[in-house]
Amino acid sequence: MPDRDVRSWTMLISGLIQVGSCRMALDIFVEMHKEGAVPNKFTFSSVFKCCSRLNEFRMGKSVHGWIVCNAVFVDTALENSVLDFYVKCGSFSSAKRFFELMGDKDIVSWNIVINAYIQTCDMETALGLFRRLPVKDVSSWNTIIDGHLRNDYHGIAMELLYEMVKGGFALSKETFSIALGLAASLTALDFGKQIHGHLLRSGLHFDGFVRNSLIDLYSKCGKMEKALFFYKTFRKYDTSDGCSDNNNESLDDSFSQSSMVTGYIQNGKLQEALKIFSTMVTERFEVDKFTLTSIVTGCANAGLLELGQLIHAQIVKAGQPFDVFLSSSMIDMYAKCGKLDDAWSIFRETIVRNTVLWTSMISSYGLHGRGREAIQIFNWMLTEGIRPNEISFVGLLTACSHAGLLNEGMYYFMVMKEEYGIKPQVEHFTCMVDLFGRAGRLDEIKDFISKNKISHLAAVWKSFLSSCRIHKNIEMARWVSTKLFELEPPTAGSYILLSNTCASGDKWDDVAQVRGLMKEMGVKKHPGQSWIQLKNQVHSFVMGDRSHPEEAAIYSYLDELIRRLKEIGYSTEAGIVMQDVEEEQKELLIGFHSEKLAIAYALMNTSTKSPIRIMKNLRVCTDCHSFMKYTSLLLNRELVVRDLRRFHHFKHGDCSCGDYW
Repeated sequence: MPDRDVRSWTMLISGLIQVGSCRMALDIFVEMHKEGAVPNKFTFSSVFKCCSRLNEFRMGKSVHGWIVCNAVFVDTALENSVLDFYVKCGSFSSAKRFFELMGDKDIVSWNIVINAYIQTCDMETALGLFRRLPVKDVSSWNTIIDGHLRNDYHGIAMELLYEMVKGGFALSKETFSIALGLAASLTALDFGKQIHGHLLRSGLHFDGFVRNSLIDLYSKCGKMEKALFFYKTFRKYDTSDGCSDNNNESLDDSFSQSSMVTGYIQNGKLQEALKIFSTMVTERFEVDKFTLTSIVTGCANAGLLELGQLIHAQIVKAGQPFDVFLSSSMIDMYAKCGKLDDAWSIFRETIVRNTVLWTSMISSYGLHGRGREAIQIFNWMLTEGIRPNEISFVGLLTACSHAGLLNEGMYYFMVMKEEYGIKPQVEHFTCMVDLFGRAGRLDEIKDFISKNKISHLAAVWKSFLSSCRIHKNIEMARWVSTKLFELEPPTAGSYILLSNTCASGDKWDDVAQVRGLMKEMGVKKHPGQSWIQLKNQVHSFVMGDRSHPEEAAIYSYLDELIRRLKEIGYSTEAGIVMQDVEEEQKELLIGFHSEKLAIAYALMNTSTKSPIRIMKNLRVCTDCHSFMKYTSLLLNRELVVRDLRRFHHFKHGDCSCGDYW
């Protein structure tokens, strides 16, 4: 067959690849082969590209075998196509063998195999190959720096970046984006500003890829005003007549909006995130799984069930596939909004379940105080052959702590170290201190801290101090607070724990001294706040709040409710008031805690059968806990309360925590 016919076949295959029709391109190649046309190196390169994109490993390997058997001349470019095919199809062993057999390796060959080792997280070998690379170009540097960044080797990534700059290499837009990503990961604002300055001088700051990295940098460093400024500036630039820098401005804008959404969520600004998310949906921009995951996470943290359900419906409607990360965020959302059954349904419907997904379910059950079920799920995970990681054990130990499973917690702490070789981190130690503390084993906490040499961890002492508060051990609390204040400046939480512990023993002089220190150092207590979502609107309350439009009706309803509760046995626990005042004043002070106001308003505005879900930023006090138990009994209503630490489900006068929290 004449050469021009081969070129025609090759041009047709190449054209189909350019329009994304790789499957059709392979069909044409098979037809070409049947008609006896002998492919050239350009044809083979196109075929390997198709096989990579479609993950057609068997076909690609067959084509490679045909080339070898027929002694087809193979130049370095075609060898790189074969090497790239093996890497992208995940056959790293084949790629490594082929690379070793290659005669002439150019810089592309080295970059491909270095990236292969990066994909398998073998950064030591990848860096070794990079050092052996005879001639390095900007792409080589970008590959090795980005690889270390993606695998959380930030220190080495920083060293390599400095080495690259010192070597006099001209930084590309990809280099700048990687450098900004490194600064964002380290929340190193000053370093990020230096890179930004270089960008301005280079003129690359209008590139869509780079500017999204700028937005991401300022977002992760908590500078949302700066991020918003660049976001608005870039949108204005893109929409100006004749100023579009490329044909991908719609895609770039989608990335910019996604970065802003994620940034607002990370900085606790859900309402602002929702505004941009709504714009993305209205203007039909592509919403990727990372943006969806961020929004769902925001709903979870704020306890906005109705909004989370709406987004869930939109995801299903749009046909967005549920990978493990999106499924995990949905599980977390339903669990944190008090819908544990729905979280379990998401888990059951997810086909591929990895460690992340199993850990989400373990943590969810632990959050709701269902420790034995959490242990059962953990054991199911092991049966499925899934290996737990350090986060899995944090969820499991927390579940044991919330359920009072002391022996089980001690056992799994030992298993984590001895069977799985996981070195305990501060989170694991804090869980164990909390576990001992809730059980009243304060002396054992001292032994545990000494044995594990963790006296330098402030979080451990904070947990210890909280346990002293629960068990009203004033002398121990003083000793623990001294240790804590040696490690870090006193915080509002630490002072309040010490003050409340002293107050529980009527040590009012000590209380006055602690609060005097707080005033002297400018430390302020965060007010208790509770909120509830009704008909897509969030109603927030603080203790004694009179700002709500219906405050008169709320207080009247609450007064009448408390009167009825006292008739069936409820009595206010005035002892929890941390002020030296008369009993009557104490009763007034605790009568209008934020969660009581929220529950009263919810009871006034919901049907008699629907559960009431309240979110609170601090731990529920013993009086409010008792109030809610009696309310659930009197009105036959289910109350679900999420406080700072866990969930409480009140039904028929009982709480899921078993009064152990």
